[in-house]
Amino acid sequence: MTDLKQIFGDFNNEFQKQITANSVIKSFEPGTVIIKEGDYIKNFPIVLSGSIRVIRGSEDGKEIYLYSIKPGETCLMTFRGVLNNETSKITAVVEEKAELLLIPADVAARWIEEYPAWNRFIIQLYNKRLEEMLDTINAIAFQKMDQRIIEALERKSKESGSREVRVTHKELADELGTYREVISRLLKQLEKDKRVILGRNKITIINLK
Repeated sequence: MTDLKQIFGDFNNEFQKQITANSVIKSFEPGTVIIKEGDYIKNFPIVLSGSIRVIRGSEDGKEIYLYSIKPGETCLMTFRGVLNNETSKITAVVEEKAELLLIPADVAARWIEEYPAWNRFIIQLYNKRLEEMLDTINAIAFQKMDQRIIEALERKSKESGSREVRVTHKELADELGTYREVISRLLKQLEKDKRVILGRNKITIINLK
């Protein structure tokens, strides 16, 4: 678990005490929905360990991956909802078993006016999230689907520290905003090219370069 001092070390002692006094730490298993699209946001989450996948759904039931939240980070789309008292525009799902620091939404919003260090923390994360969102837009607009699959597998392999990626074709399709049949066809071609080995609910990476 990430030490709170690693995340909030630049904050003064008073603010660090405020964070400790006004938050709780909870563990969540993979697949747990932390925030659901359309719900009001009750708590502002900061990841201490594990990872959270942020996705956006469409009316026809398809989903698209936006970004992942790593230790020391949070979901700025969530914070936007907190500040504007709006329902969530995204769904956040646990990828790897995670421990989250949960701060009540009204407290997190109030700190914007009370603590400049909190403002800087949010702005820094906002800039990082914006860059990741632009990368996602570029991938959708300009990259071929096979390259997007390769990048998704490489990212998942790096996150898990294993060349064996636990993911279904349907999950990859939802993440990349396409159909399972498209993913299956392209994965079979990657297997034919001896770049991956396909298994039941898993894909073993051989060489994606």
